[in-house]
Amino acid sequence: MRERLWVALDVETLKEADSLLERLSGGASPLIGGKIGSQLFTAAGPAAVETAIKRGFPVFLDLKYHDIPNTVAGACRAAARLGVWMLNVHASGGEAMLRAAREAVEDAARRPLLLAVTILTSLSDADLARIGMRGSAAENVERLAAIARECGLDGVVCSAQEAPVLRRANGPQFKLVTPGIRLQDSKPDDQSRTVTPGEAVRLGADYLVIGRPITQSRDPVATLQSIRQSLQEGTPA
Repeated sequence: MRERLWVALDVETLKEADSLLERLSGGASPLIGGKIGSQLFTAAGPAAVETAIKRGFPVFLDLKYHDIPNTVAGACRAAARLGVWMLNVHASGGEAMLRAAREAVEDAARRPLLLAVTILTSLSDADLARIGMRGSAAENVERLAAIARECGLDGVVCSAQEAPVLRRANGPQFKLVTPGIRLQDSKPDDQSRTVTPGEAVRLGADYLVIGRPITQSRDPVATLQSIRQSLQEGTPA
């Protein structure tokens, strides 16, 4: 898939999501992807996935499964049946859970990419220390990514700040999906480890997940087109 950008459809209703997808499909190539997370999926369920696919958007189902291996395997199997292009689980669920998730999607009619979430981009080193995790965010990301690769997952969700180290350690085929993307004039909101789209690509990210800078823009289509053009030209966004 050659499209780098995934728009986070973190809205409250299916109607809002469909309206945004309609606008984006009219102003940009439908090869852009839609990321469906907990907020929209809780509100609309599988209909959110079906709506995005009907609009021509591949779906990244961002539900970050984290449970016992059997439960996570069942959830991944169900997600694959929905036709999602990519989904994720939490790397901290452990090796048995990661292997069960991988095995669950192997026989799908169209196998989705399976990613592991390392450390949320909203967490800083101080946050990790507070919850009892030793080492920096970067150190924990590197360790969890190695476990995910060993368990046969396709890549990880990480901050673009960690992308260079992960690329060197895990090779060119290991996918790096980076949320926490902010434009030069954007507020960081609740994110701690942010970069601009251009920086993320230069650091080695394969796919960029961008939410509020696009969805809360006065003109989401113009903002998206500006980001795409900046990536093509190698200029800051």
